[in-house]
Amino acid sequence: MLAIGEFSRLTHLSVRTLRRYHDAGLLEPATVDEVTGYRWYSAEQIPIAQVIHRLRDLDVPLPDVQRILRSPDPRTRAGLVADHLQRMESELDRTRAAVASLRRLLRPEPPSLDVELRAVPATTVAAVAEDVDRDHVLAWYAGAMAELDAVVDDPAGPPGGLYDNALFEAGRGHLLVYRPTAEPPRSGRVHPVTLPAVELAVTTHVGEHDDIDVTYGELGTWVVGNALAVAGPVRETYLVGPRDTPDPPAWRTEIGWPVFRVAPR
Repeated sequence: MLAIGEFSRLTHLSVRTLRRYHDAGLLEPATVDEVTGYRWYSAEQIPIAQVIHRLRDLDVPLPDVQRILRSPDPRTRAGLVADHLQRMESELDRTRAAVASLRRLLRPEPPSLDVELRAVPATTVAAVAEDVDRDHVLAWYAGAMAELDAVVDDPAGPPGGLYDNALFEAGRGHLLVYRPTAEPPRSGRVHPVTLPAVELAVTTHVGEHDDIDVTYGELGTWVVGNALAVAGPVRETYLVGPRDTPDPPAWRTEIGWPVFRVAPR
């Protein structure tokens, strides 16, 4: 039997941590002296303590650690660990995106934005449209584009989307994705839609969409600075994206804001 101090040195878990794990029912000593309350551990508990140590290093919550240790099925244990790692990777992706955005925002002299005022004629496209929660946009977009790809045999240009202002302002709004084609089909949710003629202030966002909001802000600054006002839903055109190449630096997304000229203030 190992005294708690010895067990602490062998497992690199502090005495305080071992006591907390005991109180939580996570790692109970092999025996506890009824008179002194002193805890004693067995050598067989060392690997268990090391597993707990590794799981806690990965910030696995204590209830999840308990479920992992108590599960008799190796596949179930592996699945619980994999789920937590997936959550950590997602959190890491969000952290990296936030860091990239901050670095871009904190540049002392941001490069000037290349903006084009473009008159776009009315265009008939094959489209899928629906009111969507902002948190569900990516999943909805993937499903809608899969439907379009399945039925549009002869696309006449890159895909695009129209994003209603309410999607940004209220967290839910009308979303339409489309593929230009000479003869838009009707199949499932896919149907012909005529996009109205519009004048757009257009710029191109380079790379992943993690910091596309920064490009939106820069475009908005340019619009205001040139005595223009935003009118109508934002248009995005996916010139190059993950459907074309797995290389994020090669992705190109056009952002087009419908605008009209206003009197100078």
